[in-house]
Amino acid sequence: MATFKGNPINLIGTEIKVGDKAPNFTVNKNLVTEATLADYAGKIKLISVVPSLDTGVCDQQTRRFNEEAAKLGDNVVILTISVDLPFAQARWCGAAGVDKVETLSDYKSKSFGQAYGVLIEELQLLMRSIFVIDANDTVQYVEYLGEMTEHPNYEAAINAVKALA
Repeated sequence: MATFKGNPINLIGTEIKVGDKAPNFTVNKNLVTEATLADYAGKIKLISVVPSLDTGVCDQQTRRFNEEAAKLGDNVVILTISVDLPFAQARWCGAAGVDKVETLSDYKSKSFGQAYGVLIEELQLLMRSIFVIDANDTVQYVEYLGEMTEHPNYEAAINAVKALA
């Protein structure tokens, strides 16, 4: 059961589990250029999902993974996915000095949200969650938060990446 400030919300899509093959998705790098899971083939992927970069917890979550990114090596990519428009993501990253995570937008088709079971029906935002996917696109770590306003377990996610690197 997922909640937003204690109120129940419905998630659309299939819940992903450790051991699953990571589902493909199509998101936007900018208004024109798209990205898919295949664009990160051969890399360990930490996918940090946030409802909106312009909120306190999402801001802190993205800054924290940006700090960790430099320590994880060249074979690791950290993707932050939200439904924020790509130019809003770019503006936020510039203002926040975030330059080691890649922000991707699921605003057009909500392909990622549905494929990973994190699209919030009532808000059309993505539920805060973390996925670690190995270089062979197998899911190795999953955290779906029960309450949208809570922080994820940063250490567990980073340790899951380090175990693969």
